[in-house]
Amino acid sequence: MTHQSVSHKSSKRKIIVHTHLAGLDLLLNARLNKGTAFTEEERTVFGLHGFLPPVIGTLEEQRTRRMKALDRETTAFGKYAVMRGLQDNDEVLFYSLIAHNIEELLPVVYTPAVGEGCQRYSEILRKPRGLFISYKNRHIIDSILADSRFDKVRAIVVSDGERILGLGDQGAGGMGIPIGKLALYTALGGVPPEQCLPILLDVGTDNEALLHDPIYIGCQHKRIRGQEYDDFIDAFVTAVKRRWPNILLQWEDFAGENALRLLDRYRDQLCTFNDDVQGTAAVTTGTLLAAVNATGKPLSEQRIAMFGSGSAGVGIATMLIAALREQGLTDAEARSHIYAFNRNGLIVEGDPSLRGSQIPLAHSQAEIAGWDWSKNGQPSLLETIRNAGITVLVGTSAQPGAFTEDVVRAMAASSERPIIFPLSNPTSKCEAAPADVLRWTAGRALVGTGSPSAPVEINGRLVQISQINNSYIFPGLALGILISNAKRVTDGMLMAAAKQLAALSPALTDPTKSLLPKMARSREISRAVAHAVVNQAVNEGLATIDPGADIDELIGDYVWEPIYHPYERVGTFF
Repeated sequence: MTHQSVSHKSSKRKIIVHTHLAGLDLLLNARLNKGTAFTEEERTVFGLHGFLPPVIGTLEEQRTRRMKALDRETTAFGKYAVMRGLQDNDEVLFYSLIAHNIEELLPVVYTPAVGEGCQRYSEILRKPRGLFISYKNRHIIDSILADSRFDKVRAIVVSDGERILGLGDQGAGGMGIPIGKLALYTALGGVPPEQCLPILLDVGTDNEALLHDPIYIGCQHKRIRGQEYDDFIDAFVTAVKRRWPNILLQWEDFAGENALRLLDRYRDQLCTFNDDVQGTAAVTTGTLLAAVNATGKPLSEQRIAMFGSGSAGVGIATMLIAALREQGLTDAEARSHIYAFNRNGLIVEGDPSLRGSQIPLAHSQAEIAGWDWSKNGQPSLLETIRNAGITVLVGTSAQPGAFTEDVVRAMAASSERPIIFPLSNPTSKCEAAPADVLRWTAGRALVGTGSPSAPVEINGRLVQISQINNSYIFPGLALGILISNAKRVTDGMLMAAAKQLAALSPALTDPTKSLLPKMARSREISRAVAHAVVNQAVNEGLATIDPGADIDELIGDYVWEPIYHPYERVGTFF
């Protein structure tokens, strides 16, 4: 028996929640709990008198009370723990708090605070949220997924915890990422929370500190790899498809080649995407398109260095090549504009350390034959900037300080308005501090970072630093996919999302303004991205909705709002 049903009476409907739960059972259900906002009548009908203080509160008053509690916390982790506790106690209040304080709370529930949240997840685990599917339970995945409480699920975010942000293997603590991502599906995208399911695939960990930590909650063995790992992933995907044939499955924080390999294997089997690869690519491409507009030079005249060629770097490079092709370049010409780096330096043909995904990004020996460089190994970042005239520098390396003063000054010498995006997060992994980049370029650089950054004063003016955060893309992408009932997630949908984000840039009307709109507009941005995605899905013939449907109306009817609704009792109390 489900805990609630919702009656819809019109497009601007009054929603009434029906439930058979009462007393403590009702108060302990995070999806239904209203705390002090239960009315006097509801307290009588549902047997809540005595369990609650006598005051009848409002959602606004509850938000004020919770913000005061957050303000008392002096650390990011303390605030993260408070928000996680609130999510497990009262979901409406949790999402309402975020929606009304997006710029302040996004860094708390997502990056950068979620990084430490994953590192210390074992300390704050209190109540079940999502599913832990361990390797030892690989034969009973179907029964784990069969619980009736998951009947309404339409979106899953799954991780195996091996590459959490720039922090590496966090094992079962990686569950913080699927929880955080789906929280933004709802808070920013309006996806109903009952349709979201975070999953952590526990295949062990190679993090020695966790393996010897007595309070670690995950499997106490080394990571399963090779064919056993692949078979486990396949068993999981197969079970998911059986349970929810039309599911949206987002892969998150899988390491290196696994991220790309699994995406390639399953992208044509179900509706799926990898946010580290494709979401990062879309938000970076969208921001770069906005930055290019501010420089006055088209993308086809830019020379782009990708410092870091893991899954995120490869994803960004691939989408930028597609964007360059759209501007009329051949595939070979487009690839010649991208200079990708691995740990050995510039990626060139003949490097035996290249992974399969990096080979298409390699430059030939002939291309660098005339360069002025040390000939010691492969060209360095600084040598490449000087020889190739790099105008755009994107960092996904998780190497703090990699964008040195010499590197940044060389960028300033190559371009009047160099575009520099040190994207690695959390902040401790960032390739350069925005203040340094602006100081070394006399304020001429267009800067975006992966984690939040305070405004920088340079030459008497205050420069806003755009956070090139995936949350500009993935909540709206998911919203559009779910509304369109798309069969697959395509490169065209991701490009449509990137272009829509670029179209919202304040820099389009004033090159001195921020590259990205304020995070406070995230819910509006998500709707705009969703509209573009639905339209693209229809154009590609992948939507299962009426092609003539009013997309804005579909979005309005679907989006969940974090407000309290009146409750009515059904059935009997137990």
